[in-house]
Amino acid sequence: MDEQSKPNKIKTVRPETLEFIILYNQLKGKAFSGNAQLAEVLGFNSPSSITEIIKSRQNIDLEKLKIFKEKYSDFLTHKKNTVNSESTAVSRFPDGIPMYEITATASGVEVYNDINDKEPVGHMNFPGIEDCDFALPVWGHSMYPYLENGCWVALKIIHDKKILPGEVYYIEWGDYRMYKRLLAGDSPDEVIAHSDNTTEMIGNRLKYAPFVVKIADIKKLCLVKDIHKKHNH
Repeated sequence: MDEQSKPNKIKTVRPETLEFIILYNQLKGKAFSGNAQLAEVLGFNSPSSITEIIKSRQNIDLEKLKIFKEKYSDFLTHKKNTVNSESTAVSRFPDGIPMYEITATASGVEVYNDINDKEPVGHMNFPGIEDCDFALPVWGHSMYPYLENGCWVALKIIHDKKILPGEVYYIEWGDYRMYKRLLAGDSPDEVIAHSDNTTEMIGNRLKYAPFVVKIADIKKLCLVKDIHKKHNH
């Protein structure tokens, strides 16, 4: 074997590794039969190298991701030949929805950098997110356990600002950008931004206390459509 199995995950799973994991799960059994075949295609000495990447114990090299996508390009683009109502959504992002690597500021709430200042670091592509617009990571613990620190989220922009009470959204309002579960407010023009993490306290107060947001003040509203959580093994 070309490397020993490591018991712990790497500290930072790079976007290209996440993209590979998603595509691997999508194509396994269709484009390739197993890790031994894939390892040979990618030039690894052992199938265990694939296992280490899939279990987030090792990052994949960009060149090997490129080889993977080129080798199985026919399987990644087969949806383009399907004529149905979703064809337009798929063709918007042939390689998948853009992924933006942004970080939260060191404040009491998760306030993210503006994605408009960022270039995509990769693409997310798997069934069910064809109508989404982009993907962002989660930093912090305010929405735990629903959203775990470090997981990636596929988001759909809600242009008409119609909110389904109880659903989780990524919102931008004022100088704030964060994930919250939006609940119905006391009046129809406002919502309550609720954090799922109700266990962390500062003194006798919730660390992530709910607060009221005027719907008119929300500059960007995105529904959480899919979550890709980190592996725990």
